[in-house]
Amino acid sequence: MGRVLVWLITAISLFTLSLRPAMSEPKHAIAMQGEPALPPDYTHFDYVNPDAPKGGNITYCVVGSFDNLNPFILKSLRTTARGMMDLTYGNLVFEPLMQRNYDEAFSLYGLLADSADMDSERKSIEFHLNPNAKWSDGEPVTPEDVLFTYDVFTDKGRPPYNARMSLIAKLEKTGDHSVRFTFNDKANRETPMIIALTPILPKHAFDKETFDKTTLKPLIGSGPYTIAQVAPGQRIVFKRNPDYWGKDVPAKRGFDNYDQITIEYFLNANAKLEAFKKGLCAIDDDGDPVKRERDLDFPAFHRGDVVSETFDTGIPPVVTGFLFNTRLPKFSNPVVRRALGMLYDFEWANKNLFGGKYTRTMSYWQNSELSALGHPADDREKALLAPYPGRVPPDVMDGTWKPPVTDGSGQDRKVLKTAFDLLKSIGYHVQDGTMLDPDGKPFAFEILTASQDEERLAGIYQRTLEKIGINVSIRSLDGDQIQSRKQRFDFEALIGSSGFNNSLSPGFEQLGRWSSEAAKAEGSFNLAGVADPAVDAAIDAMLRARSKEDYVAAVRVLDRLLISGNYMVPMQYNTQQWLAYWNYLEHPKKTPIFGYQLPTWWRKPN
Repeated sequence: MGRVLVWLITAISLFTLSLRPAMSEPKHAIAMQGEPALPPDYTHFDYVNPDAPKGGNITYCVVGSFDNLNPFILKSLRTTARGMMDLTYGNLVFEPLMQRNYDEAFSLYGLLADSADMDSERKSIEFHLNPNAKWSDGEPVTPEDVLFTYDVFTDKGRPPYNARMSLIAKLEKTGDHSVRFTFNDKANRETPMIIALTPILPKHAFDKETFDKTTLKPLIGSGPYTIAQVAPGQRIVFKRNPDYWGKDVPAKRGFDNYDQITIEYFLNANAKLEAFKKGLCAIDDDGDPVKRERDLDFPAFHRGDVVSETFDTGIPPVVTGFLFNTRLPKFSNPVVRRALGMLYDFEWANKNLFGGKYTRTMSYWQNSELSALGHPADDREKALLAPYPGRVPPDVMDGTWKPPVTDGSGQDRKVLKTAFDLLKSIGYHVQDGTMLDPDGKPFAFEILTASQDEERLAGIYQRTLEKIGINVSIRSLDGDQIQSRKQRFDFEALIGSSGFNNSLSPGFEQLGRWSSEAAKAEGSFNLAGVADPAVDAAIDAMLRARSKEDYVAAVRVLDRLLISGNYMVPMQYNTQQWLAYWNYLEHPKKTPIFGYQLPTWWRKPN
């Protein structure tokens, strides 16, 4: 009897263990798909110079203003000082648990956490904090800091940080240097990656009660720089922390090479350009190839003191175009938006403004296997779209869709007539030269612009729309004004983009750009107000995909839905990145697939 009881208890224990997700050994890196490219004994990322000289200073220049140093709160969401946690200039003050390798689609390597232990089903992940990790005031980074971060983000943080706790069933300290996240049914396979990329805050240096208030008081972080000087709206100066704990971490070797980084703010692009010509700004990144050739006609460039260079990238271009606020009745009908989408004369703009150097944007993941262009919908895609019949037109389903091509004259009557007939089919008509909606009201709208370049593009669109009786007005606003309007969704149309960057591994960020929930959340990046159950389902399928085939199918479905929804009038792109910079700067020889990485550059020793 005793042996039977022991056998039974053992069997029950083994069965219970079998129900738990299998945990792996702690790993130095994690990947969204497959395995990380670099081995545990890697010494640095391939696109850095691990022996880059340290020293000197650099000044970056931006257009806009700032009145806040806390990048994690809703107030002044888009007027927070650059550099605190920054995709372009680097995470100078705040850091995440793991660091992204920008030469892989989506892999993360140890930083504040030197390793991670993730179960095979991705239902939980345990981070092992680097015992050497310290805040800039010398205090150690602890599991309590991770717990505090999620507590304060949930109660006081801005999107997307404030929603992350809703994906977590349990967050617990599991040791002196470890913390485990256990996820609920709302989470998906990307959730552990998002958790690993979430910046961590020092519990001892923040007051939860006042966390959501703007501040210009220098903040404590774990990053390589501290805040040395703040001139509100004008300048922020960062100085290298000589005691930075992570300088020898493999994921940080070759980064953070300046002793001082200054970010100067300017009211407009012209003022910034003049500052660059005078040597105040180290870098100029104008995206207009015709304008930049003209702007480079100054003595320092002709002397060779300023260098012009292009960098190839391997990621889909960011989609930029005229974006409609579909929360408004005038833009709620996708047929109206489809007609408006026909009326951007790319061929004229490319010839007359861009020297023929641009390509028309047609897909949200153009030039990649994730794009719907050239790929007929397979059975996986058809199954995902089956509950939503009629959402995607046949030409988008079979991958043959293209926007109208004009004759480049700026007055192609064929395209104008096609758009006019489409509006006419749903009750629009012209009376005394004015387009009237089905209720007999004039169809007119306002485009907000934030620069002279945007105003010029809006003018092209305005002239075309006027030819069929649509009255478009253009309003130019400064950086603060337009960001405030965006945050409140207080606009009719503007020149916007599908995100700050694009990726070969789209994921959780797509919720913030296109989901129904984000459409209602003030401060979200779903400026167009996309609220479509089919789009929500495609994003969900993408996030839950276990195989590459399922993942690609889900992203292509999302691409087809966004194309079909006509939420934006995509304009043009050039896959190359361009920079002009003063020749005292140098950069690594290799450019990763995500393009140049300014935090890996350095100043030539004197």
